[in-house]
Amino acid sequence: MVRMKQVKISVKKDVDSYTIRGTNKVVHVGDCVLMRASDSDKQPYVARVEKMEADGRGSVRVQVRWYYRPEESKGGRRQFHGAKELFLSDHFDLQSAHTIEGKCVVHSFKNYTKLDNVGPEDFFSRFEYKAATGIANVRCHTTRMTSWCSAKLARTGSIHLAWL
Repeated sequence: MVRMKQVKISVKKDVDSYTIRGTNKVVHVGDCVLMRASDSDKQPYVARVEKMEADGRGSVRVQVRWYYRPEESKGGRRQFHGAKELFLSDHFDLQSAHTIEGKCVVHSFKNYTKLDNVGPEDFFSRFEYKAATGIANVRCHTTRMTSWCSAKLARTGSIHLAWL
């Protein structure tokens, strides 16, 4: 007699939105969110939702692109970093949607400086951070300026950003 092992195949499907547990706030792909840290003493992590998927049991997972705080980067926090500054990283991850605590907004530096009232959910980002190498690049409109900023940061660990 041959016994056959039964294998369950988990079918995943993309979903358009997720309602944060215990709230009426709806998260969509492209939104920035606050993700609960495993250590309750730490402030929540910030991420941008890139994709959402649900399995057959109703469990939702989100693919996120992480933002790093300057102190979480290899170069550490520098004098010119703002208190609400984040680096958009190349670090992607798949997380349970249940770890989403709330929504936030990550503004460009220019738009952030125009805010009349900065709330706890407001942040800004002007650097892209390569997590594996620890190099932060200023997001500029010209490749020449990006190359200069990248080289200066890699060499010195800092850059004067008054021109942003």
